[in-house]
Amino acid sequence: MDKTLYAHTPKNGRSEWHLLTDHLHSVAELSAEFAGKFNCRELGYIVGLLHDIGKSSDEFQRYLINSHKGIPIKPVDHKTLGAVEAAKIHEVLAFLVLGHHGGIPSLVDVQSAVLSRLDENRCQIDEIIEDAGIPEVELPSWAKADKLGCEFLIRMIYSALVDADALDTEQFWNQDKHLRRGSYEGVQSLWDKFVAAYSKIFGSVERTIVNQARTEIYNACISAADSPQGVFRLTVPTGGGKTLSSMGFALKHAVKHKLDRVIVAIPYTSIIDQNADVYRQIFGDNVLEHHSAVEFDDDRQILASENWDVPIIVTTTVQLFESLFSNKPSKCRKLHNIARSVIILDEVQTLPVGLIQPMIDVLNELVKNYGVTLVLSTATQPALDNSPYISGFDCGVVEIVPEPQRYFEQLKRVNYHVNTEEQWDWGRTAYEMMKRHQVLCVVNSRRDAVDLFN
Repeated sequence: MDKTLYAHTPKNGRSEWHLLTDHLHSVAELSAEFAGKFNCRELGYIVGLLHDIGKSSDEFQRYLINSHKGIPIKPVDHKTLGAVEAAKIHEVLAFLVLGHHGGIPSLVDVQSAVLSRLDENRCQIDEIIEDAGIPEVELPSWAKADKLGCEFLIRMIYSALVDADALDTEQFWNQDKHLRRGSYEGVQSLWDKFVAAYSKIFGSVERTIVNQARTEIYNACISAADSPQGVFRLTVPTGGGKTLSSMGFALKHAVKHKLDRVIVAIPYTSIIDQNADVYRQIFGDNVLEHHSAVEFDDDRQILASENWDVPIIVTTTVQLFESLFSNKPSKCRKLHNIARSVIILDEVQTLPVGLIQPMIDVLNELVKNYGVTLVLSTATQPALDNSPYISGFDCGVVEIVPEPQRYFEQLKRVNYHVNTEEQWDWGRTAYEMMKRHQVLCVVNSRRDAVDLFN
């Protein structure tokens, strides 16, 4: 190498600079590790090695030095040269390198950027690439045969790259912060904790009809956990112990198939708060509650929310799918940690009908190619069989609880009497309410509630 090349300036009182070769090789190894979870280690390594190779240009090195001295200078593009090299290996890789800061670009943007820099002076780049010995690679067969498969592969390797880049840069700039990450328990340890807690909670409860039903549902979940990976449906009425039974299935299944984590996606933040509290009582700080309304109370939780490097995640359905469909680094960092997990979609019947097809498309990809087991959980009676919520999955859906309809009869707690003969005004409604000791009345708006109260 003719001269020392840098990736980042010193920060937080440090005197040493971040060497470019150190950064490229560290990101390459970490990105390869992340992408290896879905059998794309070589692709992860290559994009990690090439992502910042454009920083070897004289122009960018001057930019770093002047920036460190406080000399105002216009930012210098460092992504395009790496994208040019990546495109020579496979055009798909150019998307990842070009977008590793601003977001996954369009095909037009990639083609335009690559063509604009083909004749760049590249002596330092050639030397780095020659020293690295980049292997020849091909895309997985399922990505070559299917456009959606290829597009989603781009997103998943992108996740591996941007998280690796962020983690290595963080380690150089703020070692103390970096050391606060991770150190969570594995799924085997969490399964052992769960078994002990469940036994303590339900080991000596009264043998009521409700508790008998909960026990049968739990046993069905634990039995089904030994099944091969795929798509499962857990149909359990409210009060049937779905929160703990579904977690029991997920953890035992994760141990069986050597999976990394359990992700519980719930449509409503009010339910998330309840479920997350239940899980925290059992698993402690191995649980991350992540949604727009949560306020983190320690740094480890904030760090874990960036990339979901924690064994149990409780989040909103919106947070999960926004990340799966985003092209921005901050949202995509966590995607590689969704691979090799159990995803529980609670109240699955609430997924918006107008978006159900792309949602099922991406869930199919996760199940087929990324080692994900999916649980479709619902307290709605089993009337979804012929709907896209169930019929859209390529591998079919396995019912966890045999004949779930019987539990809806056993745990029935409400009788409905529908008045279709006359329409009530607020006066009649208030009169009927006042005849009773306790009433719940559901209306359409706050104004209706005020009118009825008056």
